[in-house]
Formats: sequence, C-alpha cells, structure tokens
Amino acid sequence: MKLQQLRYICEVAKHDLNVSATAQSLYTSQPGISKQIRLLEDELGVEVFARSGKHLTRVTQAGESILEIASDILRKVETIKQVAQEFSDERKGALALATTHTQARYALPRVISDFISDYPDVSLHMQQGTPVQISEMAADGTVDFAIATEALSHFSNLTMMPCYRWNRSIVVPKDHPLAQVKKLELEELAKFPIVTYVFGFTGRSKLDDAFNNAGLKPKVVFTAVDSDVIKAYVRLGLGVGIIASMAYEPEMDGDLVSIDASHLFESSTTKIGFRRGTFLRGYMYDFIRAFAPHLTPELVDKAVACSNRNDLDSLFSHIELPEY
Repeated sequence: MKLQQLRYICEVAKHDLNVSATAQSLYTSQPGISKQIRLLEDELGVEVFARSGKHLTRVTQAGESILEIASDILRKVETIKQVAQEFSDERKGALALATTHTQARYALPRVISDFISDYPDVSLHMQQGTPVQISEMAADGTVDFAIATEALSHFSNLTMMPCYRWNRSIVVPKDHPLAQVKKLELEELAKFPIVTYVFGFTGRSKLDDAFNNAGLKPKVVFTAVDSDVIKAYVRLGLGVGIIASMAYEPEMDGDLVSIDASHLFESSTTKIGFRRGTFLRGYMYDFIRAFAPHLTPELVDKAVACSNRNDLDSLFSHIELPEY
C-alpha cells in the first residue's frame, strides 16, 4: 500500500469518480491512476469503486470506510510536513482561506495586506463560495481556515471562534422616499421591493427572521451573493438594498444614502473555523489574531482543547466582541 494510491482514490472521489479530471488535476495519466487503484484493490481484496465497463459508477460500502481512513492518513501526513517545516523554517509555508465575497471584499484586505508584508515567504490562497461550500472545504481539509457568518455551526468537526459582530444598512438613491426618513421602521421598509443577499449568505437568516417575527412578507425582487451587485441594482431603481453595513463605502457610494438598520435586525457574528486536529503554525496564529485581536494564541489553544460545542460556546460567552 502506497500513499500515492491513497491520494489517488481520495482525489477520484473528490472529482465525482471522473478519472480523467483527476489525472488533469494531478498532472499525471489516466491509465496510471486506474492501474494504481486496481493494484490497491487487489492488495486489499475489496473494491473501493464499483464499475460499469471501464467507468467508475459509485463508491462501494467498503470504499466509503477506506476513503474516510485514507483521507485521515493523508491529513496526518500533511500535518507531519507542517510540523517539520515549522521547526526548519517557521516563516515559510502556505495558508489557504475560504470565505464569502463580503469578507473577501471588505473585512480581509487590510489583514491580508499586512500578513503578506509580515510573511512574504508564505503563499496565501483564497477561495470564495457559499457558506456551506466554505465550511465543507475547511471540514475536509481543502483549506486551513473558513471565514463566514452562516453554516459553520452545521459541521461538528470544526473549531469555530467568533471574530466580530456586524449589522445591516439600507441603501437607496438620494431621491428615494426612504432617504428622508429619520428612523426607519420595519413596516415602512416592507412596503418597498427589496434587493438583498441570497438566502444562506451574509446573515440573510437574521433578516428573514425579523420580517417573519413581525408578521410581514417583504417583496424580495432580486438577490445576489455580492454586495457590489446589490448596490448596482439599487442604482438601477430595482428596489431598496439591504446590505452589511461594512459594504457601504462613502467615497465609492456617495450617490446612495445609507440608513442604519441595526435597530431592525439582530446582529450577526462572523466566525473563523478550522478542522479539529489541524496543526496551527506560528503564522496561522498571527493571521487569526490580526483578523480578530481578541483571539490570542492562548485563547485559540483553549478553543482547540474544547471537546464539544457547548464548551466552546461557554469559552467565548463572556467575551465582548468588537463591532464592525
């Protein structure tokens, strides 16, 4: 049994059993991957993948268990490499992040700029996706950190730490009737067509909860994952925009009026999460603290030591989170 064979079966599973796509991603040949998978199955005496002719059709029951163990082995091999590199050169390495557009566009630029300046020999990679995709990438080890507001809590193998609280603003053109309102009420807001985030993005659930609790049914005419897209359609007169307050930039959005909506909606909390058992290198601790200054290495280690979600919540229950 070789590590290469374990890597091949895991990659094939990730590529939906497409051996050709797997070969392209690994810069190797399709026949070579197929041969190594067959050799592994012959050695084990069971099939990892069921077949129809030359095509893989599904993961077998035995294959599911084998893939789970193989993935864990490969993660531990990577951890060994990280431990060795931390002691051989603590300022070199890689850091992979997954986050939403709002975090990438508004909350992270300064942190990433400073991090790159401090660690020029650490290659930084960012992927964007839905909160569920982001959480999955952290849960399966594809990325080191997931940064999001929604969905992280659905993955029990993630250590999640709160970073900051934030709320929403209403954005309208200067000539819109709401632009002159001193203190906006939810009933008044519900009278207008609304442009906001896709459900599951950027605290959208808090928005829906507020309307539902008030017995109101807002007319959401357009949704997007990108705050800049939402503002663009507000400019076109499609509706009233509801965005994260951090996404309103006075110097860029001077043609729009921003109305505070923090009294209408419950605040949301952005969290950073990583897979349990992840070896945190020194620069990873520094990145976490740069993004959330209250998350000191000592507090992060305490979070890592928590055995369940209740202990983790209790650890952070007395910490006053900053407002973004």
